[in-house]
Amino acid sequence: MIERLHTSDRMSKIVKHNGVAYLCGQVGAGDSVAEQTADCLSRVDALLTEADSDREHILQAVIWLADMADFAEMNAVWDAWVPQGHAPARACGEARLARDVLKVEIIVTAAIKD
Repeated sequence: MIERLHTSDRMSKIVKHNGVAYLCGQVGAGDSVAEQTADCLSRVDALLTEADSDREHILQAVIWLADMADFAEMNAVWDAWVPQGHAPARACGEARLARDVLKVEIIVTAAIKD
């Protein structure tokens, strides 16, 4: 069974299937990469909770930065957020994001807690 939450014509914010939660890409507010990353990760936290998951159950994260020069600044926030011993498989690349003011977007896949 596939369960879709917060579904519009274009997308769902959460798709649950076979014990896995797939979250749509999250962006955040703020002027700096650190501010946007922190806000983005708080949105990820909220979606994980709604999907019956949490940070310790993240399987994979894909991070897009508008500029790879911001890699260290984003990682400082990310490293403080990820629980010790529970780092997911992760990729990070540079991409043109949906709006010029956006500096980071994060896509998460997580296991649903038993």
